[in-house]
Amino acid sequence: MALVVVAATLFLAFRGESFYRTPLSERFFHPDYEGLKPNGTLGHGLGIIGSLFMILGVSLYMLRKRARFLARTGLIRHWLEFHIFLCLLGPILVLYHTSFKIGGLVAVSFWSMVAVVLSGVAGRFIYIRIPRTIEGRELSLGEIRSQKLNLRESLSATAGLDPDSLDTIVKATEEKFRDQSGIRIVRSALRASGVSRSDRRRIRKLVGREIGLNRRIDRLQLMQKLFGYWHVAHLPFALIMLVIMLVHVATSLVFGYTWIF
Repeated sequence: MALVVVAATLFLAFRGESFYRTPLSERFFHPDYEGLKPNGTLGHGLGIIGSLFMILGVSLYMLRKRARFLARTGLIRHWLEFHIFLCLLGPILVLYHTSFKIGGLVAVSFWSMVAVVLSGVAGRFIYIRIPRTIEGRELSLGEIRSQKLNLRESLSATAGLDPDSLDTIVKATEEKFRDQSGIRIVRSALRASGVSRSDRRRIRKLVGREIGLNRRIDRLQLMQKLFGYWHVAHLPFALIMLVIMLVHVATSLVFGYTWIF
């Protein structure tokens, strides 16, 4: 899908390079003016198709998330990818529809659209970092915590692990040690404790699993908070863009700017 977006962008740039590089005051005399101007055959079509892509991308994704009868229709991440595809390609087509001449009320819709696209990219960055099941469903905090073990009890069953070493290993999974330093602390404690090689291997595996789950919990809490902030920025810009776009379309129809029909 990314290749389609890139290919469409390059094709339109190549197709209208001469026209778009021409100063606004001289474009009327350019041979491509009738086709590439905002109400021209190609320019107008780009605006219509781009707007439809954005409306379709938003509507289908919202419907998939909220409609029960679509709950089992494909993975949510695939619907998200399609949403992103349409909502990237649509604004690019709209940009070429404007022929890079942006002003008046339409400028508010255009810059709202830019804000929506940029915030959408940020939202995608946040979304892919939320822990999920293999089906793509977002894991809840309770589901991740249910996977955790009582590490102290599990390690207490290991013969030869003294209380000090046990305390050191358990503390290594705490927040301030959830990186390579925690692994190094565990290895040092195990060497000092004198436990067998097989027990050391089992303990390292348990500790690594515990640190991994703790990291997932931290990431989920952070990403859920960021996702909440993201909605505050993304949705208002999307609504502003949609409302002004509809006003723009209605005004164009009133003044008789029709396309090929």
